[in-house]
Amino acid sequence: MIIGIEAQRISRKKKHGMDMVALELIRHLQKIDQQNKYYIYVAPGSDTACLEETSNFIIRTLKMASYPLWEQIALPKAAKVDQCDLLHCTSNTAPLSCPVPLVVTIHDVIYLEKSIGQLLGSSGTSYQKMGNLYRRFVVPHIVQKCKAVITVSQFEKQQIASLFGLNEKKLFAVYNGVSSYFKPITDAEILSNYKEKYHLPEQFFFHLGNTDPKKNTLGVIKAYGHFLRETQQPIPLVMLDFDHKELKKLVKESGFPEVFDHIHLAGYVPNHELPAIYSLCSIFLYPSLRESFGIPILEAMACGAPVITSNTSSMPEIADNAALLVDPYHPEQITQAM
Repeated sequence: MIIGIEAQRISRKKKHGMDMVALELIRHLQKIDQQNKYYIYVAPGSDTACLEETSNFIIRTLKMASYPLWEQIALPKAAKVDQCDLLHCTSNTAPLSCPVPLVVTIHDVIYLEKSIGQLLGSSGTSYQKMGNLYRRFVVPHIVQKCKAVITVSQFEKQQIASLFGLNEKKLFAVYNGVSSYFKPITDAEILSNYKEKYHLPEQFFFHLGNTDPKKNTLGVIKAYGHFLRETQQPIPLVMLDFDHKELKKLVKESGFPEVFDHIHLAGYVPNHELPAIYSLCSIFLYPSLRESFGIPILEAMACGAPVITSNTSSMPEIADNAALLVDPYHPEQITQAM
């Protein structure tokens, strides 16, 4: 077979969730499949060395002015030219008109659980809002046309089946994995080097948040504010790759202005260096409002970090009784767990 894989995001320098899932999927296919031929379709990016070509894995860089045009025009055209027998789209959406059989991985459908007004009125960047509107338009059409839909948890499988009335035979839940380098780091010299590199304190809470409201960074800041006031223990809160101005807005909104001086922004940390942060932290905070999976839960656990996560959506399924579960809508519960 000739199989096309949409991997538009893997050449990004700053890779996150879906990017890493697609990259690791391809890397592991390279290890186990020497028979089928693969075309890996990527967008131009700075990290072109993240994936090596092999005799049966050919990387195609497709250029287009925007992501929708890349996906709707360049991608199906390339799949047709390369005579693919199957195209697997890994990033929630796919071409509305595809000349070859299609399989799509849908990581979540949160953009369909809210009204357009709620999506536009929520906090988050303009890029995030437009992305949600794009997915809201495209996904209902492609799920009916594709041969199979893959998602990442039983929770999300039920959500998708309920929203679209899909036949269970074309809907598959396949759990995400964790890269092998996520393991406890105990070497004192290595840990010391990372503490120096990212200016990390001796003891700290660790939160992987962003401007997406579902990550509940505001709730974490409120919980942290309660913790500081109630315990008088100035344990810093470390956050990665978070905009300084956005943090100021959230701190102001939280009602705990004093926490700003105790939050340490460590900048972007490459995925392969995250095990050091997990190994150093006292507690990993991941009380999202909603997740389809929540890979950081498993990453933190693999590195030996205690985890606080939410009792909503997929998180109890993924944490599987190995974390403290809290109601993310009540910051005082997060504080109590801390």
